Order: sequence, then C-alpha cells, then structure tokens
Amino acid sequence: MPISHRFLDSEIESLTRLMSQRRDIRQFKTGPLPEGLMPRLIEAAQMAPSVGFMQPWRFLHITDAALRGQVHALVDAERERTSAALPSRQQEFMKLKVDGLAECAEVLVVALMDGREKHIFGRRTLPEMDLASASCAIQNMWLLARAEGIGMGWVSIFEPSDLAKLLKMPEGAKPIAILCLGQVETFPEKPTLERLGWGCRLEQEQIFFENSWPEGDHSTPISY
Repeated sequence: MPISHRFLDSEIESLTRLMSQRRDIRQFKTGPLPEGLMPRLIEAAQMAPSVGFMQPWRFLHITDAALRGQVHALVDAERERTSAALPSRQQEFMKLKVDGLAECAEVLVVALMDGREKHIFGRRTLPEMDLASASCAIQNMWLLARAEGIGMGWVSIFEPSDLAKLLKMPEGAKPIAILCLGQVETFPEKPTLERLGWGCRLEQEQIFFENSWPEGDHSTPISY
C-alpha cells in the first residue's frame, strides 16, 4: 500500500541527487548571486529544526570590502596556526585553498546568539544542541544554493573570539562559520579532500550499529 504523505519518486530522486552533489566550494568565478537568492537562503535557514524552537542562528552579511579583508586576515592567521599543528602534512596543508573570501560574490558569518544559557528546553544535558540546530540551518542553505547552481563553502579556520570582536558581537555570541557564496565554473565530482587523499567516505558498517557499540575500534585512524 502507498505510504500516506510520501513524495513522488521523481522528487525523492531529485532530493537524493541534490544531497549527493552538494560540495564545499573554495573556487569561485566572477558574478553576482541570482537576484533575490540571499533572502531565500535566509528563509531556508529559518525552516531548519531547532532545539526548543530557540532558533539560535544569527547571520551577518559582510558587504564592506575593508571588513571582508580583515575577516580574510583572521582566516590566514589561523591557517598558519593550523599548519603548525599538522607536522606530518604541514606543507600539504599549506597548498590547500581553505577559503574563497578573495573572489566569492557574498560572505555571511553565522553565529550563535547570546543569552543561550536561558534556553533549557532540550539543552539541559546537551547544551551543544544549539550548534546542532545552527548546523541544520546552514545545511538548508547549502542545499538550496546547490539547487540554484550556486557554490557555498563553510570556512571554520578562524579564532572565534577574534572574529566576534571584529564584528562587534555581544558577549556570549559565538561565530561558528564563515560562508562564501558565488558562481562556480563546475562542481567537483568528489569532495576535494577525498580527491586529494585526506580521507574517504566511510562505509555503512563503520557507522551503523545495532543495539550496542560493537567490539573493536570502528573509527578511521587519522595520521597528520
């Protein structure tokens, strides 16, 4: 019997294709976003689930060129520090393009709101659920951008306290992402880090267990 409320097969296939072809983009070409896309991206973010309906996400649209340059400088500074923490792959890491701030069309900084400690519903034992909620909002934006043929990259290489100070955030607010958005020449067939040998997609048996955690270590070893 058909399942009530089920989407059409073609719609499900489109959704699966969209998820499989989403990419973390660092390379952009010149050109603006489609007219009206930015407010629709924010609307998509607002559709995301959030613990206790707290909606902890806040978005700062960086439109000032000088300010964008300062944000970029913070990323470059952390890039050097991250490189120093990867002794076995330091040179390899420094060759990676970790952001598209110099050429992307638009920049958004995503932050967690201040005063989050007041929200107890769903967070008393798992306070990090505010971050999980904001991540869902970012994923919504990512999927809509990909559906529109627009690239998006999530930059996490920065010192949160420095970026919060630069953007004059209130005490308690915390930036979690710098999002680069823009037109692209192409979307890679595989994620960049997978293609460059930094990791590979895990098999289901490595992540999907029944009833209890299996004996033995099912994690993927990381050697940097």
